Amino acid sequence: MDMLSIDHILKRNQLSVTDSRKKILELFKEHNGALAHNDIEKKTGEKFDRVTIYRTLQTFVEKGIIHTIPTPDNSVRYALCKDECSKGHHHDNHVHFVCDICNVTYCLDSVVTPEVNLPQGFKPSLIDVVVTGRCKNC
Repeated sequence: MDMLSIDHILKRNQLSVTDSRKKILELFKEHNGALAHNDIEKKTGEKFDRVTIYRTLQTFVEKGIIHTIPTPDNSVRYALCKDECSKGHHHDNHVHFVCDICNVTYCLDSVVTPEVNLPQGFKPSLIDVVVTGRCKNC
């Protein structure tokens, strides 16, 4: 993992380059699936407290660095956004898959969310499609 690219992402989003932001962003870049707050807490050990992790995640969501993924158990997971996302404008219109066996959450970038034809006057701001089942590794 190239630390310069992490610094670049933070600076491009007008964020201070702090140890907590660098470490959390590094975890996302190294991890294949989505991460929950608890996953990040475990992987960073006692180095960062719960509130620091929460605030960092919220900042990353607001800046379009990561996006949220709802799960069947009503918890939230986070995954890296693609380059098209920016502050207040998420463009992660893809399906998410949660494995019932290993509990890993995948962003299925090649599967676009279906078009939803809403009644006149309704305007969607977010469409979440979560599919559950067995992943290819299980």
